[in-house]
Amino acid sequence: MRTGRLPAGLCVLGVARRPLGDDGFRAAMRAAVDEFARLRPVEEATWSTLAPRLFYHEGDFGDRESFLGLAARLAKLDSQFNLRGNRLYYLATPPASFAPIAENLAAAGLAHQETAGGFRRIVLEKPFGHDLASALELDAELRRHFHERDTLRIDHYLGKETVQNILVLRFANGILEPLWNQRYVDHVQITVAEDIGVEGRAGYFDSAGILRDIVQNHVLQLLALTAMEAPVAWEADAVRDEKNKVLQAVRPIQPENVARDVIRGQYAPGWSRGTPVPGYLQEPGVPAGSTTETYVALELRIDNWRWAGVPFYLRAGKRLAKRVSEIAIQFKPVPHLLFDAARPPQPNALVLRIQPDEGITLRFVSKLPGPEIDLRSVGMDFRYGTSFGAEPPEAYERLLLDALLGDASLYIRRDTLLRSWELVDPIEEAWARGAGGRPHLYDAGSWGPAAAEALVERGGRAWRRP
Repeated sequence: MRTGRLPAGLCVLGVARRPLGDDGFRAAMRAAVDEFARLRPVEEATWSTLAPRLFYHEGDFGDRESFLGLAARLAKLDSQFNLRGNRLYYLATPPASFAPIAENLAAAGLAHQETAGGFRRIVLEKPFGHDLASALELDAELRRHFHERDTLRIDHYLGKETVQNILVLRFANGILEPLWNQRYVDHVQITVAEDIGVEGRAGYFDSAGILRDIVQNHVLQLLALTAMEAPVAWEADAVRDEKNKVLQAVRPIQPENVARDVIRGQYAPGWSRGTPVPGYLQEPGVPAGSTTETYVALELRIDNWRWAGVPFYLRAGKRLAKRVSEIAIQFKPVPHLLFDAARPPQPNALVLRIQPDEGITLRFVSKLPGPEIDLRSVGMDFRYGTSFGAEPPEAYERLLLDALLGDASLYIRRDTLLRSWELVDPIEEAWARGAGGRPHLYDAGSWGPAAAEALVERGGRAWRRP
């Protein structure tokens, strides 16, 4: 609203069971904006324009009569604001409610747009199923009522500026793309690390684990963007075609290799930000003796011409040393080092920082001033905040605007979603049969279990310490 990007006729209708009313909903939204808005303090003129377009409908997701009332309320707003029947349904609900809501929307005549050129879209938050079978079941339910083109599976990581910039960095810069292949890249590391624990989400997290919660969606999406070929056009399906091709080329980890190529860990008591913290098994709501992983590291290979022989090391975890998400492309060393240096230089690397401090760093070798040849690695830094004088928009700002405009480029398509479960399910099934034993323990505040170090060291490599 502040930048003038929202459609002129936009209005927002919140739906929940609480008896808020329009005024109560507006007050709750104002409090949320005051606390969380990226640009504060809130401009009163902007809020006074938006507030009259916020409305509330009290209803139960499982009650079909509530949706008939919703249809009547939407028809009234249509007439008032000339919305032409356009709808974007954003389901910030438990996943178990996705299918019933879609069915009830359809039963109330709210799923299909009758006006030519209009739209009815549905936006879903992860998780999209618990495994391949449940993802297929959910997909079948949704496809009964919404076309694939109108089903938007949101992954907030894909809205982050650095993630979007991956494609610009690769395909708008002639100096990088020739190096982006197995001839010059030694390996790739993708890290999604959190310094927090389960934070009251033990009920959900213990049934999911970090592999389903983070790797199946965020991390595999980052891998796809890093490794994909150039799309034929900057269009949603062209971009998503190439992402899907990459995941189709990922070599699945066979059950007999899970213990070797996948390391799972679980945090023990330790320290975080100078404060003692409990281990996972001591967290409220975690079942005694749980084997749910709070850390996972794995090695994947992509069987295509560009990436043949290049290992992709992925890791994600909770209660690690710091909160950081990054993609590090490490290049091969020079074939022969001319300089008899006191310490071998670190390899060249291009690091894309996704959070915090979004930006890009190129690491190269330079000589330390002085008469001796003393080599040091130095960084050439680009940061969004300092380079452009403004913070980038929040991920959800971009993604929800794209949803309103009908641009699905940054949303997950059905085939890519199902392929990600095909890659994850064999690992989960092997763990369920006892492959690799119980999770390796690691101290809270560390960088994970020692076994994860061994995973990369067997190839003569080491994890980065961001």
